[in-house]
Amino acid sequence: MLYWLTALSDGGDFYNLFRYITFRAGGAFLTALVFGFLFGKPLINVLRKRQGKGQPIRNDGPEGHFSKAGTPTMGGLLIVGALLTATLMWARWDNPFVWLVLFVTMAYGLIGFADDYAKVSKQNTKGVPGKVRLLLGVLIAVTASLWAAAYHPEPLQNQLALPVFKDTLINLGIFYVPFSICVIVGAANAVNLTDGLDGLAIMPSMIAAGTLGVIAYAVGRVDFTEYLDVHYVPGTGEILIFTAALFGAGLGFLWYNAPPAAVFMGDTGSLALGGALGAIAVATKHELVLAIVGGLFVVEALSVIIQVLYFKRTGRRVFLMAPIHHHYEKKGWAEPTIVIRFWIISLILAMIGLATLKVR
Repeated sequence: MLYWLTALSDGGDFYNLFRYITFRAGGAFLTALVFGFLFGKPLINVLRKRQGKGQPIRNDGPEGHFSKAGTPTMGGLLIVGALLTATLMWARWDNPFVWLVLFVTMAYGLIGFADDYAKVSKQNTKGVPGKVRLLLGVLIAVTASLWAAAYHPEPLQNQLALPVFKDTLINLGIFYVPFSICVIVGAANAVNLTDGLDGLAIMPSMIAAGTLGVIAYAVGRVDFTEYLDVHYVPGTGEILIFTAALFGAGLGFLWYNAPPAAVFMGDTGSLALGGALGAIAVATKHELVLAIVGGLFVVEALSVIIQVLYFKRTGRRVFLMAPIHHHYEKKGWAEPTIVIRFWIISLILAMIGLATLKVR
């Protein structure tokens, strides 16, 4: 919205700053951060009052989680609210990729909200049936995949770009949309599975978003793509404003979610964040890089898949408990130790993901 202040510029005054994506990204970050600080405490008070007993705690979960009974959930509303406000204020409204990412984020956030509401109102951990959630998630991802394909340059449509390998594209043809659906749905559910400890999901989400924001900015500038030998996707640079807002919103939420958490993000936040990461990866043609940058989420999801398949086949478990962060809890690791070490792993993976821009 504020971009239109450039109409008042004569080319060398203050209003000219609004032409620059980097300036508006900084504004989006600060706006989302201030939003989180201003509305965090009031929102938590409302959630605590409305929810009463807070988020239900699984009876078969780690023993240390029983002490968290009564903690309100749906804190993802703070993230989504800050993210939406900051992006609408600072991003260009005529950019289709901004609306694409916002659509996926808000739509998955609504699914998560319905799931959280069902859990809190019924005081059980089941929420919305898994098949219903999956169906809605797939429908959102179908829309987003077709949307992205329509705005990709013709040479890149239905193509899968390979990191590291210069100018290498794989034509997926009719399989591109199903592949993109898997990326978006998989990212949403992987982040959701990771959200099991105070602060565990939000920081890796911020790190991944920040990394993808840099990638989006790079692939949206023809001079950068020529230097880096990556594929040029016009318009994706504006996504940096969204990711900067996400980083600011994440910090604002982490202020209240740091151990011991005053509020949980719930599925409202985790599904929205995961969907956003998947949508950005599809928009920028960096779907495979997301698997590196979001490698922690991949491992968390794989630990659940391996545990379920192995148990069905043998009746035994690979991990003491899945997702894998619960395995380390069962082994006696302190919650802050797990969280911080997983943050470090996320940061390392993000650096590796960024390196794929230059290593060709």
